[in-house]
Amino acid sequence: MKLYDGGRAPNPRRVRIFLAEKGLSVPLEQVDLGALAQKSPAFTAINPVQRVPALQLDDGSIITESIAICRYFEALHPEPPLFGKGAKDQAIVEMWQRRVEFHLLVPISHVFRNSHPAMKEMEVPQVPAWAEANKPRVMDFLALLDRELKSRPFVAGDRYTVADITGLVSVDFLKPAKLAVPDELVHLKRWHGEVSARPSAKA
Repeated sequence: MKLYDGGRAPNPRRVRIFLAEKGLSVPLEQVDLGALAQKSPAFTAINPVQRVPALQLDDGSIITESIAICRYFEALHPEPPLFGKGAKDQAIVEMWQRRVEFHLLVPISHVFRNSHPAMKEMEVPQVPAWAEANKPRVMDFLALLDRELKSRPFVAGDRYTVADITGLVSVDFLKPAKLAVPDELVHLKRWHGEVSARPSAKA
């Protein structure tokens, strides 16, 4: 088994944090995103979408997409239950995981990919207007998340889950996108400080 990794990029980091929370270790092979190694013929043969992470199993099978990889490990190692426990809990975790991914991580990615000079070769063409259009979407969802975190310690409830992992990498991704959590979002800042302090956050 081997995990094709991409350093501090959000999606590979989601998988590494998930594995750290599970206490699992998987051999890593770094894919140099700055050198566009993900677009090489060798890596394209592994993942034709040319994105990391990618998990190669012992039988040669390839699983891509960070949440799909996390679900694979959750099925093999169900404790702690990072996708929830029981029908209702799992549905709520899935709901919040998707909300954070689609309404926070993806818009931040649009801002970063369409405005950062280092992304010119990866995001062709860059559309600065699309970056600007996504900034208020990011801020609106941060405010929504702050309101939700007023009444509970974690994104999806009383326990740390994959929704918190996605939230953590999203909020951390604000910095390279040249965005920031507004000072008045105190519940979000409290949550971010707590999840950032977990040992897994350093993965």
